[in-house]
Amino acid sequence: MERRDFFKTALTAAGTVAVGSNPLEAAQTHQPIDDRKVSDINFPEKKPLITYSDRPPLLETPRSVFTSPLTPNDQFFVRWHLPDIPTLIDPNKFTIKIDGLVHKEVEISLNELKTKFEQVEVVAVVQCGGNSRSAFSPTPGGIQWGSGAMGCAKWKGVRLSDVLDRAGLKENAEWLGFNGSEKAAYYETPDFVRELNLHELDDHVIIAYEMNGEDLPYLNGYPLRLIIPGYYSDSWVKMLSHITVSDKYKHLFFMEKAYRVPDNETEGETPEKLYSKTKPITKMNVKSLIGFPDDRQKLYLKSQVVVRGVAWDSGVGIQNVLVSIDGGKTWEKSLLDNGENGRYAYRTFRYSFKPKKLGKMTIMSKAVNNLGKEQPLDADIPWNRGGYKYNGIDTITVEIV
Repeated sequence: MERRDFFKTALTAAGTVAVGSNPLEAAQTHQPIDDRKVSDINFPEKKPLITYSDRPPLLETPRSVFTSPLTPNDQFFVRWHLPDIPTLIDPNKFTIKIDGLVHKEVEISLNELKTKFEQVEVVAVVQCGGNSRSAFSPTPGGIQWGSGAMGCAKWKGVRLSDVLDRAGLKENAEWLGFNGSEKAAYYETPDFVRELNLHELDDHVIIAYEMNGEDLPYLNGYPLRLIIPGYYSDSWVKMLSHITVSDKYKHLFFMEKAYRVPDNETEGETPEKLYSKTKPITKMNVKSLIGFPDDRQKLYLKSQVVVRGVAWDSGVGIQNVLVSIDGGKTWEKSLLDNGENGRYAYRTFRYSFKPKKLGKMTIMSKAVNNLGKEQPLDADIPWNRGGYKYNGIDTITVEIV
């Protein structure tokens, strides 16, 4: 696929992007969390989404999409870190290289992955660590995501462990470094490399080439993407092309500087007193989102309203989603789906009621996982300078007419 053709539409229309194509400008522009509009721009393989930047592509899924267990590929959010995405990818020539502390350096083709290894599937949520960043107060720097920098898909590919077995790990192997094909525009900018300790590896970690029964969309990492269920998406390396095995942790920019939170019990700090020691973000916390009704939507008096949405966590599993229609004064259990997609997937929920009064109504959702952890109120969420891991109780306001 040629990027010149791929991005032609987006670049031609770049002047109409609401925030602009400059990522720094996007990072400094603040909008209320649910006051975002879908762009007029149609990126290839995508329906119009909320657009923050065209290079690198930064696209958010609208709230109304989150009523189903799987997020459609053409409405799936997009987050790239570096602007230079390969111009041409030939699936017949693409390989993934494994080197470092291995008994045999190997390069495995896309066709070999599909035919020479056991094929596996996992349904899992992928969520940007900065999802809902704009809900923090004061607002930290970074892309001012609303609630839609996430999605859930059925990923198909091969186990990472099986691929590593092909190369054979040496006894002192301890760390895996993952690098994709995206490049920086400036030569001194570091590559986007993420590291994973071998003890974090299990059979659910896969190298995927399919997403919801189709080839990975180009903007979501075609032709290969690392899938680490339960972890935030910064570790889900797109266009995965190189795995390096080592015995020591490497102090790389995207591990040492980016995607980190305070290393204390609350993972919190204040703008006036930043906590000196930090740690990488890894596992997702418990969260839910209302997909219907949409924020500011009008509903009819005494009509049958079915609140619908999704809930998820790191794989512990969702026990309940509680819904309030009186601004949090009282809470009632919603109905959950049967969880057939597994513990890393969305659990969809629904709650029915009939509005009895005209005027504005606040609807809230609060997920509780199997460990009893639940979404907190905004006031109880620790602030951090990166704006990561926000999981406050979801709140929308509708008008009853």
